[in-house]
Amino acid sequence: MRTDDKLPRTEERPNDLARPRMTRIRFWLLGSTLAVYAATVIGVLTTSWLVKLDWQVMLFRPYKQWPEFHTFLDYFVVLGQRGPTAVAVAAWLGWCCWRQRTLRPLLALGISLLLLNITVGAAKLGMGRLGPHYATTVGSNEMWLGGDIFPSGHTANAVVTWGVLAYLATTPQARRVASVIAAIFALGVGMTTVYLGTHWVSDVLLGWAAGLLVLLALPWLEPAMARAEPPLLAVWHWLRTRVTTGRTLVPAPVPAASPLVGAVATPRSAQDDELPAREPVSVGGRGPARASEGRPHHAPRPHTARSERTPVTPTGSRRPPHSDRVPRAAAPVGGPATGRGAGG
Repeated sequence: MRTDDKLPRTEERPNDLARPRMTRIRFWLLGSTLAVYAATVIGVLTTSWLVKLDWQVMLFRPYKQWPEFHTFLDYFVVLGQRGPTAVAVAAWLGWCCWRQRTLRPLLALGISLLLLNITVGAAKLGMGRLGPHYATTVGSNEMWLGGDIFPSGHTANAVVTWGVLAYLATTPQARRVASVIAAIFALGVGMTTVYLGTHWVSDVLLGWAAGLLVLLALPWLEPAMARAEPPLLAVWHWLRTRVTTGRTLVPAPVPAASPLVGAVATPRSAQDDELPAREPVSVGGRGPARASEGRPHHAPRPHTARSERTPVTPTGSRRPPHSDRVPRAAAPVGGPATGRGAGG
């Protein structure tokens, strides 16, 4: 049984989790990674030993030396593809957002991927290096020939996407485990692209450096994420309220009972349209109902047969009887009404 001094599992996590800061160690790591990035670019531009290593590995053709690993590595390289990895990690971080009541995990993922696309995309288009399958001259650096292979996007994406999980870990143990998993995926994806012949070795080196630069720069973006979270939460609650209100079912109005109970509707004719509308008659014996124009209507009377009706003209004469007058005798049927005799 839970006591008052223990909180439920959902309340053990604070709403505002600790945000990483740009410490001195992180700052020096950022500077070292930036130096490796610059050295790799300069080594390729000057066609140094790094370019010779690229050609040696490419001509060795690892996918032909160990063909038994080709099928497995074709699937494994998907762990560095932006679409599937982003969807999988976003689903997990979305559940973390719901549990922690904060948008910070999804904000960190979105900002890191946006920063990665901008930096890596600009480098790819700016240097325009061709890949091993499209190389034209043996021993050349294949720069500024319209390619988009330098640095490796698969490698940089694997570093950032899986590294964000380690960056957002809430405990030291979880951070160590996530860092090891992210490093395995990043190293494996990079070497797999070299095995498949889709990237040079220098492409993979620059991809590792590019992804690590994005992760190390995230603490500088924490204030921006903190400022963006409240308005985004407000918009989310507003949209949720609108959707919930839109789904509320409004009861249909109940039609009023017809005053003519049991009446049968008959089609109207042209003559009926010329006549004034008849007012409704109330049923139930409460007297005549008045319509909107104020004219009274009487309750319907029962229809009687002609033999049951009261005669209009009473039997006999309408004149009142007079005592001083003698009633006139009716004339005979066969002759004129005179006082003469029959034989004449």
